[in-house]
Amino acid sequence: MSEAESTLYVRLGGQEGIAAIVDDIWDNHVSNPAIKQRYAASDPDNVKRLVREFFGAGIGGPETYTGDDMLTAHKGMNISDKEFVAVVDDVLSALDKNSVGQKERDEVLCILYSMKGDIVHV
Repeated sequence: MSEAESTLYVRLGGQEGIAAIVDDIWDNHVSNPAIKQRYAASDPDNVKRLVREFFGAGIGGPETYTGDDMLTAHKGMNISDKEFVAVVDDVLSALDKNSVGQKERDEVLCILYSMKGDIVHV
């Protein structure tokens, strides 16, 4: 299988690569003034586990996601467009830190924006 044919999961480094990206996303979120208050009462280990599961399962990995669907998870939080963009920026920054290529960044960006309707103002 060529690199172009491999899953996004494989191209991001599998379980180990995704774990490193998720750790960096968490660090970015909890230090980002626009959204850090959203994570203040969260259990970091649980949040990171759920993100690893969700992301891995969604991009071709063997993980099974055990959390709520995006709409249920975000219902009543009234997340703003500004907060959504802050999250996306944090994710892109984590991808940069982990030397993720442009093709993969674009794929992740598409995935994030495909979920926006289940996250923002719900």
